[in-house]
Amino acid sequence: MDSMQDDLKELLAVEGSMEAEIIKSKLDSFHIPVLLRFESAGHIFGITMNGLGKVKIMVPESFLAEARKILAE
Repeated sequence: MDSMQDDLKELLAVEGSMEAEIIKSKLDSFHIPVLLRFESAGHIFGITMNGLGKVKIMVPESFLAEARKILAE
C-alpha cells in the first residue's frame, strides 16, 4: 500500500467511520483499493461533530472514475 499512497486521490469525505467502512466494503467488492484516512482525535474518542469524525476515502487515481460511477449507482 505504501507505493500506492503517492497516487491516492480523495474520492469523498464522510462523517463517521461506520459510513466510511460501508463505502470501503462496497468498493472492495469491485476490487478497488481503498485507504481510509481518519482525523485522529475523532477516531480515538469517537467524536463525530465539528469535523472531528471526518473520514477521507482515498483511492488510486486510476480507479477514481470507476469508484465514482459505482457510488453513483
